[in-house]
Amino acid sequence: MADYVFKPHERPTLPGSPANPDHPTSRMVRHFLIGCLIGITGGLGNALVTVNLNFAQGTLGLDSDEAAWLTAAYFMTNVTANLLLVKYRQQFGLQPFIRYTLVAYAVTTLMHLFIHDFWTSVAVRAMSGIAASGLSTLTILYFFQALPAPKRLAAVMIGICIPQIATPLARVLSPGLLIWGDWHNLYWFEFGLALATLAAVWAQPLPPSEREKVFEPLDFLTFALFAPGLWLLIAVLSQGRIQWWTERPWIGWSLAASIALIAAAFLVEHHRRNPLINTRWLGTREMLRLIAVAASVRILLSEQAFGSVGFLSAVGMINDQMVTLNLIVVFASIAGLATAVLTFRPDKLTRPILAAVILIVIGSFMDANSNNLTRPSQFYLSQALIGFASLLFLAQAMVIGIARTLLAGGKNFISFVVIFSMSQSIGGLAGGTLLGTFQVVREKYHSHELVQDIVATDPIVAARLGAGSRAVAGTVGDPVLRNAQGAALLGRQTTREANILAYNDVFLLVGVLAILTAIWGFVISWSIRRRGEPSPVLMLVQRLQAQAQANMKQGQ
Repeated sequence: MADYVFKPHERPTLPGSPANPDHPTSRMVRHFLIGCLIGITGGLGNALVTVNLNFAQGTLGLDSDEAAWLTAAYFMTNVTANLLLVKYRQQFGLQPFIRYTLVAYAVTTLMHLFIHDFWTSVAVRAMSGIAASGLSTLTILYFFQALPAPKRLAAVMIGICIPQIATPLARVLSPGLLIWGDWHNLYWFEFGLALATLAAVWAQPLPPSEREKVFEPLDFLTFALFAPGLWLLIAVLSQGRIQWWTERPWIGWSLAASIALIAAAFLVEHHRRNPLINTRWLGTREMLRLIAVAASVRILLSEQAFGSVGFLSAVGMINDQMVTLNLIVVFASIAGLATAVLTFRPDKLTRPILAAVILIVIGSFMDANSNNLTRPSQFYLSQALIGFASLLFLAQAMVIGIARTLLAGGKNFISFVVIFSMSQSIGGLAGGTLLGTFQVVREKYHSHELVQDIVATDPIVAARLGAGSRAVAGTVGDPVLRNAQGAALLGRQTTREANILAYNDVFLLVGVLAILTAIWGFVISWSIRRRGEPSPVLMLVQRLQAQAQANMKQGQ
């Protein structure tokens, strides 16, 4: 490939992106498989920590708020890294970017095996966030090489969706990895994947790219304002529900500082000739609408990450008992991606998005009738619908954004990548925070209501207290202590029932919000048709087809 002279249509689309030669089928298959490996490897890094946070918390001896900093540190660097990584790739080349990204990912994964204190763990998670950000870009670049030019939009769909499968997959793999009780097995597995990815990329490198001097001094000023602003916002979203919003003054100060810093960064960018973030383009009606819809649906999808898993944990289920459920979610998500790719219609992209939101409505209302006898099997259908909807939506939203970006010019690529990834990451955090806060408030309400009806003179209550006392009679000889233990058992049962009712309220809330989102999406679709606004994806497809025909004529 090094001695290959690229034809004009095979040259890189943007500096820092690989060239687009005509690959033989065997090489395209290898690129596809490597893209899948990179996507899963990058996604599993954070997923393995997130789904086993309680396990790591116990092993490291952390409080719940300290454990939350592990995932917060990852998101802080992951969301902001693309601000500079895209330009690094453009100025210093693709191959150094790939080598440093993969080596950094392998090294940070290995470091997890030798850390045993809180601050070192936070630092390593932050480094993992930077490396994983590079892997997400690398995933899409490999899928670009795996498909012919007319199918490049499908490559975008697959590349952005593959890492999303990592969270349910991590719940499937974790019980087997933790069977010996050592949480380091998670990182040995991740380290093995990192080495396999490094070997695969070394064996099948991407075509070369072009370089261009793109860094400007004001880029670093923007980063110095924008990144700390996002870090503070992520800290607030991660810790607000745990330390509670009104109990810690630092939460309010951090939120205010976050708004000020992000606003200052946008102000700097708005008056630049070559902005890192094109605020004028992002401020158009079409882009604001896309970002708002993407963030809204991401919040709704938190029903799966927070709602169903939280409910099953409240009734005593652990990851070992949810393997089948998460396996179903994995297959349903893959089916959603396949449906998005196979039924892709450039002029009808609003239909799949509305269908995805309606599936979320159905799944949420199905879960809203759960009780203390509900087990993972009762969630199979509802969570399969939501898993299917998640990738069906994400694929379409990403394609619309990429189409608008390429039509507006490659200079806006960094702006779109940063803002879209931010809408998904921050939207996911905000969704979990919103639903978690709502669940806590509703649990307190239901606990208060249930306790009002617990009176010792009530025969039913007396019978439950007696049953609790008899349950501990074999281990507690003192009658007074037995009665106290019986009351404590009844209190725990009451708390469990309050949590169940609160999670049902969460499912109802998500269902109602999804209905409002569906109505909003329908109004947007109707407004677009009324104005006769052309589909950006259709326009891009037509442009690609015209270029392909021109290339064929040149070849003849």
